[in-house]
Amino acid sequence: MSTKVLEKNISLETLISIFTIDKGEIKVLLERVNDEPYKGYWMIPNTPLYKDMTIEENLLSYVNEELGLCNISLDQNKIFSDELVNDIRKISISYNGLIDSKTIELKKSEINNKELHWFLINEIPKMAYDHERIINCSIKTLKKKIKNTEMLKLLFPSDFTLPELQKIFELILGQELDRRNFRKKLISLDLIEDTNEFNIGCNGRPAKLYRFKDDIKEIDIF
Repeated sequence: MSTKVLEKNISLETLISIFTIDKGEIKVLLERVNDEPYKGYWMIPNTPLYKDMTIEENLLSYVNEELGLCNISLDQNKIFSDELVNDIRKISISYNGLIDSKTIELKKSEINNKELHWFLINEIPKMAYDHERIINCSIKTLKKKIKNTEMLKLLFPSDFTLPELQKIFELILGQELDRRNFRKKLISLDLIEDTNEFNIGCNGRPAKLYRFKDDIKEIDIF
């Protein structure tokens, strides 16, 4: 019977794909790589896992202190262990994060020279390491879960227009939706309420502003 030698040369890291919605577009936060051989490429924000912290504590500390973000919702996505770097097995614990655009505060003067940028999820740049696979998995997971009212309330905590919301669903469903039917569906489900206000500052005809009701039940809209 053959035996295998147990090797402990592994590294543990947590990655966080942070998503937001801005003007009817879904965006993800990425960091530019400064070191070779991937200098100039982009990666998912990540941090080594330190022994004096749990995974969640480690990730929250990184998001709050290194990225300058707060009030973020975290959800574990998947664990990846395919990458081998210099004979070290890299184990990456992937998380998805949600934050609404109104509370985003990137403190660029306090992020240790990190170059961060929000990208549209259908315009992901060239990724370093195995992060292309991971970001694609994160986006796929997001598209499945964003149809849920609890997820939508996290991303739309305040007023929005129906065209903005419809644009998001057309993106995740991959099809155009009839404007009138979309509005009727939301109203029939008793999910939204009219704020009696308009987004006057935008180009074109002002659109009505709505908000999700406080006591809506958790359902998948589509």
